[in-house]
Amino acid sequence: MQHMDMTEFQERTGICLEDQELLIQALTHPSYINEHPTSDRGDNQRLEFLGDAVLAFLAGEWLYHHFSNEPEGRLTRLRAALVRTETLADLAWACGIGEVLLLGRGEEENGGRTRPANLCDAYEALLGALYLDQGIEAVRDFVVPNFAPILAELLQDQSDKDAKSLLQEWSQRTLGLTPRYALISSSGPDHAKEFVVAVSIGEHRYGEGMGRRKQHAEQAAAATALATLRVDTTS
Repeated sequence: MQHMDMTEFQERTGICLEDQELLIQALTHPSYINEHPTSDRGDNQRLEFLGDAVLAFLAGEWLYHHFSNEPEGRLTRLRAALVRTETLADLAWACGIGEVLLLGRGEEENGGRTRPANLCDAYEALLGALYLDQGIEAVRDFVVPNFAPILAELLQDQSDKDAKSLLQEWSQRTLGLTPRYALISSSGPDHAKEFVVAVSIGEHRYGEGMGRRKQHAEQAAAATALATLRVDTTS
């Protein structure tokens, strides 16, 4: 059940699309289409693909101009941190996307309105819709003001330099090898699965990790490997 209509949503975000069908499509989760197969409207996945590309470009452009002395590797990590799922889900929730998402009944009942992946996808789809409706400058005006405060927090806690990146940098520099991640097991219902992932370098396994998402389990495994290998992560 929606808690805000599209007019309220556009007033809240400051976005007003001329093509309202684009807006509605951006906020339509695939589960809604699955339960309404006769609908002429598509879900938001294609718009999400486009919005993801536009966002990555704008984040890269902004970082390039604001960090003129940073090497490519550091810029890549900062961009990944700016556009990661959790960050975009927070932005989506703040502008009310969770209240206007069109969801199937099953997804709604399983907490889909607050699920980070759904919020992130819808946020990127909204950017894709805005890009098609009004061009890249409109998207820039909407998203770029968020970059500085997000980055300030990231730099404060160094969360841009995640365990997987640290392990890969160390492994490639020291051993000339890239870490490999393998799913060991998964358990629980679809909406609350728990994954166990192992990380290996060459022929040796150095850690396992657990998480509610595969990415989180991989990060946990990488952190275990860093501790096992006694890699200095403070530099």
